[in-house]
Amino acid sequence: MTPDEHPAGWFQPGLSPQLSVRRGQAAIEFYIAAFGADETHRVGGTEDNPAVVAQLRVGSSLFWVSDESPLNQHYSPESLGGTTVRLLLVVDQPRDMVIRAVAVGATLVAPVEEAHGWLLGRIQDPFGHHWEIGRPLAT
Repeated sequence: MTPDEHPAGWFQPGLSPQLSVRRGQAAIEFYIAAFGADETHRVGGTEDNPAVVAQLRVGSSLFWVSDESPLNQHYSPESLGGTTVRLLLVVDQPRDMVIRAVAVGATLVAPVEEAHGWLLGRIQDPFGHHWEIGRPLAT
């Protein structure tokens, strides 16, 4: 199907981060287990084509996960020794989500607490990405 053959409104303009990781298939499994993500699209991740690119959804937010590709200047935090992006995941129950993520392999960076009008904590996932998990407090 060409772009001209798609019905009007088949996509919405927006921003979807793409996380570069080592062990892409394991990362996808982590995000599903830790955040309840749904996989909406996948390319690769097979025996014949082990490198994977997948689109995941948490709530109404989409993000991509892919194996790093140094040839294309696409590096994981493990290769860089850190990350330049911190992701914010807004959920109803931040404490529960942080506990769930740590239980499946994340590292607690900051416990969930009230600050600056938010209930917010931070984890590092097993692939080096930092996630703030929280929600705004009622005013």
